[in-house]
Amino acid sequence: MCGIVGYIGHRDAYPIIIKGLQRLEYRGYDSAGIALYDGNDINLSKTKGKVEDLKNKAKSTISLEGKLGIGHTRWATHGVPNDVNSHPHYSNSGDLVIIHNGIIENYDAIKKELTKRGYTFSSETDTEVLVNLIEEVKRKEGVKLGKAVQIALNEVVGAYAIAVFDKQKPDEIVVAKLGSPLAIGVGENEFFIASDASPFIEFTNNAIYLEDEEMAVIRLGKEIKLRKIKNDAIAYPSIQELALNLEEIEKGGFDHFMLKEIYEQPRAILDTYRGRLRAKEGIIKMAGVDDNLEKFLNANRIIIVACGTSWHAGLVAEYIFEDLARIPVEVEYASEFRYRNPVITDKDVLIAISQSGETADTLAAIKLAREKGAFVFGVCNVVGSSIARETDAGAYTHAGPEIGVASTKAFTTQITVLTLLALKLAKEKGIFNKTRFHEHLTELENIPAKVEKALLSNPLVEIIANVYKDSTNCLYLGRGYNFPVALEGALKLKEISYIHAEGYPAAEMKHGPIALIDEHMPVVVIATNKGHYEKVVSNIQEIKSRKGKIIAVVTEGDVQVKDLADHVIEIPETLESLTPLLTTIPLQLLSYHIAVMRGCNVDQPRNLAKSVTVE
Repeated sequence: MCGIVGYIGHRDAYPIIIKGLQRLEYRGYDSAGIALYDGNDINLSKTKGKVEDLKNKAKSTISLEGKLGIGHTRWATHGVPNDVNSHPHYSNSGDLVIIHNGIIENYDAIKKELTKRGYTFSSETDTEVLVNLIEEVKRKEGVKLGKAVQIALNEVVGAYAIAVFDKQKPDEIVVAKLGSPLAIGVGENEFFIASDASPFIEFTNNAIYLEDEEMAVIRLGKEIKLRKIKNDAIAYPSIQELALNLEEIEKGGFDHFMLKEIYEQPRAILDTYRGRLRAKEGIIKMAGVDDNLEKFLNANRIIIVACGTSWHAGLVAEYIFEDLARIPVEVEYASEFRYRNPVITDKDVLIAISQSGETADTLAAIKLAREKGAFVFGVCNVVGSSIARETDAGAYTHAGPEIGVASTKAFTTQITVLTLLALKLAKEKGIFNKTRFHEHLTELENIPAKVEKALLSNPLVEIIANVYKDSTNCLYLGRGYNFPVALEGALKLKEISYIHAEGYPAAEMKHGPIALIDEHMPVVVIATNKGHYEKVVSNIQEIKSRKGKIIAVVTEGDVQVKDLADHVIEIPETLESLTPLLTTIPLQLLSYHIAVMRGCNVDQPRNLAKSVTVE
């Protein structure tokens, strides 16, 4: 959540910052702002609303000149979304300007002390408190900006990624990080600052990712100075070559990023198992697993921690690990796990799942598990992210950038990685013989082509969406492996269309939700021919007898459900453990089309953020 962009160099800063903010819109935000230094003064413009609103306001209110600037998209925490609370924020003198992602938890105590010393505040934000604390330290201690930032950050409690500059010293920007991601793009006598690399990918392929509790002083014509915030120790930057390319973060002819990413799933799944899966040879090769195989084989249980869509992927993995590898699994919301004093031992393996690799609650769960001696394995999509660095080992999903806030290809690629892991453990434990193992590997290898086939249902799904676009409630039902898919389908509809939706195990319908069913209630039922087919058919009959409208996802060639359902969407046949990779496709498309028809902002749904870096 929130987005930071900054530039210092020989180019005009304004177009770089504005375009960079647009690239970060996927993170979710409710206001935006920019500050530019034109050689004499700071020109600042900010507004509630979108980056396009900021562009319109800035053009008419401030000079757009300057080779140095910072910009921000804000997701409100302290203070409502409005022009005043938007970033950047001035210090009282007007010399310092700051942008900030995260939360300063002890801001109220600091604010009271600064107020006693004569400081005034125009906003409700913790960020304005922070910039004035930096100014007070700079004034009182008689130090330069970099040192003032360091001292001030040692007095705050919370999370932050900040960029701050002083108009009295306009050849430098100071940045720092704890909890929220921050990247520095290194060009030829120019530097870029951003929450991720997407804002500067066309300018440089070289980036430095700050570690937690690191700060950097970025000066033109000089090497970047990195220091540890706590003890002032020198840190040595590691410049990484970016694998990201510009085409991956553009829409590529699709109307929305979400639709593009739904259609990217065949390739994303293939990229995720490419180099890891060799079906003909009967091999699964995963370095993070191979190097720590005994940890998995000797584990008393696996604990999976995640949030949102990643939690649903973890629920699918619970079925996969217990069914195929016969290892006990517990799936926990990371946000609850860290606060309930969980029992963790050195015989546990904790798998942390996160698309961004920056999810604050999941990171906290990782730290807790490591303190207790558990082996921690990470599954994430973003190379070099915090979770990738904090875990003992892990596996990237290779989904490519996911710009749409509502996650799609992250879900299917996470399931792919976890399936590979479970199959490998099943083979190593002797649960699978050679024939059964080969069957599963071959079928997983065939999944991208079957996802392609499932995507052919798009025109039919669009017709169904038009029927139910004005619904106020929707129920999703599934059993076994597809119960988590029902949860995920309901979440997608809620996220982007703002229709109330709930997912349930189909058998639980009789324990409450059945009271809601009438002729106005659409019920999406996942009824593949594997697992508990006859039981699900009985649930459909119960819905039908109460006049509910049934949208059924079935295996191609199904006859029985076709006679009962109002609408039927077919998917290709596959093994039961792999059905979630196919059944989720029409549910993603259904949510997408309903949201579009309702005029919703599909890629940036209200109140949501892509990367939740605060609690």
